[in-house]
Amino acid sequence: MRAAALAAVVGVLAGAGARPAAAILPALTPAEVREAVDLGTQAMTQEDFGEEWHVTLPDGEEIVVTTPFSRLATAARQAALKGEPLADKQRDEHVVRGRGRLQFLVTMYGKQVDFAKWYQATLRVGDKDIKASFNQNERTGLRLPDGRFAARNVYVFPLEGVPPRGTVTLVVRQLPEQKEILRAAVDLGKMR
Repeated sequence: MRAAALAAVVGVLAGAGARPAAAILPALTPAEVREAVDLGTQAMTQEDFGEEWHVTLPDGEEIVVTTPFSRLATAARQAALKGEPLADKQRDEHVVRGRGRLQFLVTMYGKQVDFAKWYQATLRVGDKDIKASFNQNERTGLRLPDGRFAARNVYVFPLEGVPPRGTVTLVVRQLPEQKEILRAAVDLGKMR
């Protein structure tokens, strides 16, 4: 009986890794909620957890995309790391908080401590720009050993008009002159 149960678990895990990534959806179904919680709980010891939501750019910048699915999976993993199950109330809060939103945590580098202060992001979808519904730039960058500063900026966009399996382009500009600072393609088809 234990061998059959172990085989079933291995089959499910092997099948989950082999299937194509699901689309980014504005709201999770009950089955997707269970899948996200299971993924986060099972990934407790996986060092590569969350790689599907990370984009590293050639100049060293990094983008971490938070989808409704990844938000819940990460919360379940954090609970598992504490040795606790994700409580129903916490699960529901994460589902509601992530609904209909796509968040980008962007680590960028500059020469001055406040270099990111006036950055503003848009999401380019085809020939249309989607404005961020929330824009938070780190005003005091972290000094690095090489003398540069690192700033972690948060940009949140509504999922309306965003292709669930397509590629979007994150564009960050410096205000007021609208100078383009960053342009990065993000393939949402690789993320859940």
